[in-house]
Amino acid sequence: MKNTLETRLGIFVALAVIAAVLILEIVGGVERFQRGYRLNTLFNAIQDLKEGDRVKMAGVEIGRVEKITLDETNNKVLVTMKIRNNVEVRTDSVATIKFTGLLGQNFVALSFGMPNAPLATPGTMLASAEQPDLSAMMAKIENVATGVENLTKSFTGDKIDNLLGPFTDFLKANRAPLTAMIANMQSVSSQIASGKGTVGKLIYDDALYTSASNAVANLQDTSNEIKATVADARKVVDQVNAGQGTVGKLLHDDKLYNETTASMTSLKEILQKINQGQGTVGKIVNDEELYRNAKLTLQKLDQATEGLEDQGPLSVLGTAVSKLF
Repeated sequence: MKNTLETRLGIFVALAVIAAVLILEIVGGVERFQRGYRLNTLFNAIQDLKEGDRVKMAGVEIGRVEKITLDETNNKVLVTMKIRNNVEVRTDSVATIKFTGLLGQNFVALSFGMPNAPLATPGTMLASAEQPDLSAMMAKIENVATGVENLTKSFTGDKIDNLLGPFTDFLKANRAPLTAMIANMQSVSSQIASGKGTVGKLIYDDALYTSASNAVANLQDTSNEIKATVADARKVVDQVNAGQGTVGKLLHDDKLYNETTASMTSLKEILQKINQGQGTVGKIVNDEELYRNAKLTLQKLDQATEGLEDQGPLSVLGTAVSKLF
């Protein structure tokens, strides 16, 4: 190939075109020449998002950030995104600013939305979700690290000695009592482990378990008997309520009630007649003449018995008859 002016000019033009394409790709300018529709969303803060950053859905690039402006009416940042025509976005899709790694580039992530939601049209305002600010997260991590550092400093040097010094002195001064106490505890635990003593027998004696099982069985039998008794009592109450049996008839039989009422009425009438002096019993109870005659007869009988003390049986009988009649 000849090194002519035309050749060098052609190579220069080709390199310029390639560089222009690369620059446009880097700054997102190629998207400006592609056909698409625009969607909007509002953020409280966009972090380091810039015009030309990618818009992705499920990790797949579907557009670019076209414009970033301040919305003074809502005190938020208005982000305009240019979406490719072949991509469908739902109206309930949510926009979130994310970043690819700690030092990666920011991008806008769109969720799929519900399948039955309507499709977004040009100019639709999508809802947004705020991600934690990376700088705020780093500040919190730094505060935590500072707190951990201060904590480790408090357990180093003279401070740890001041903290453990009194405790060490206490252990040294009470070494013998503490040693004896630990030995006693070991002895007690050994006895318990071998089944000795009250606690050891409670843990290892099968008789206690058997007694407890029998007690539970007896309680269960007693409970069953109580349930059976309650069931029988319930049957009796049901029979009484149904008017069955003697008690049930006494409580529910109207004939018995009527007869009892009639008997009480008759008894009341008889008592009233007696009080009024009617009939034999009434006359006996209320006739004063009969009372006086009975009293006079008893007086005569008393006088007759006084004169019979020295007389024979026949004379006593004759005297009694003569006194009486």
